Amino acid sequence: MLHDPAQLDLMFQALAVPARRQMVDRLSRGPASVSQLAKPLAMSLSAVVQHPNLLEASGLVRTQKIGRVRTCQIERKALRAAEHWINERRLSWERRLDRRGDFLAES
Repeated sequence: MLHDPAQLDLMFQALAVPARRQMVDRLSRGPASVSQLAKPLAMSLSAVVQHPNLLEASGLVRTQKIGRVRTCQIERKALRAAEHWINERRLSWERRLDRRGDFLAES
């Protein structure tokens, strides 16, 4: 997943919306139904339903429907992929800044 730029784009697009970040935060504590995810949000249940769909399409969430209840669960592997991508960039910038600092210290 990390090597698929389109999938990574979907993950970051999904996390760009505060309601979806709130859902991911809630799901990091354990599985929840869509109605449980909707409770703290100031929107209708029908408006909330689109968010788990997008989170699932991005790979961040897995859903399972049993009867009338749709349960969402975080996909930890996808979160690790996003974290890995961010850490690679952070380390690259830290190295660049360290080299710049060394250069300026020598001047």
